[in-house]
Amino acid sequence: MHVSDLTDSRAATDALLHELKAGRWRPRAIARFLAIAADRSLTQAALRPQALGQLTALHGALFAAASARRGRRWVAASWTLSVLHLGLLEHRDRLALADVLTLIRANLPALPAGSGRWSGLTALALDVADGRIARRQGTVTPFGDYADTFADAAFWTWLTVRHEPRRVARAAAIGAWVLPVVAVTATGVHRGRMPERPRPALLRPAAAMQVLLAVRHLKRHLPTG
Repeated sequence: MHVSDLTDSRAATDALLHELKAGRWRPRAIARFLAIAADRSLTQAALRPQALGQLTALHGALFAAASARRGRRWVAASWTLSVLHLGLLEHRDRLALADVLTLIRANLPALPAGSGRWSGLTALALDVADGRIARRQGTVTPFGDYADTFADAAFWTWLTVRHEPRRVARAAAIGAWVLPVVAVTATGVHRGRMPERPRPALLRPAAAMQVLLAVRHLKRHLPTG
């Protein structure tokens, strides 16, 4: 079966990474990897027209609400990445409410409210809500799982780099969200298969840091005197 036709996203990813490793990461192997990955992404997106329409409508609204050109570029990048990963919906053909909340959280930096005093607490609330709704409605998918991870990495790294004055906090944010994503990706490429995701217990320090950063951001924006 062709990789583009595999419905199991993990099996498809493992097959792609295996080919890349077998080609010893040469330019030709990398080009073939990218071509097959793009073909599968477009094939899977075409099989889910409802999800594609939902994504486009959601990002269209976010684009209209985005602040300045930088915010619109952020939304455009989010739409592109989401479309290319629609295959992670697997058996589902449309987005669930939890997926929509996750994508809104990922795009908070593009919105005027993203720099407001309540943005950190809003991100926390959306994070809690999307997980509970996905489990309650039985709509947990690899798409939502990975979107949640990247939403955390995108929002909290942006909030820290843009608004956190302490260098220690900035370094901690990179260590908590950027480095794990890079490490998992590098490990998958090296091994020729995707590694297991970190256990929930390993994510607790990052969750505690989110609360700390949200509270610090709120306190910095409270009126004084």
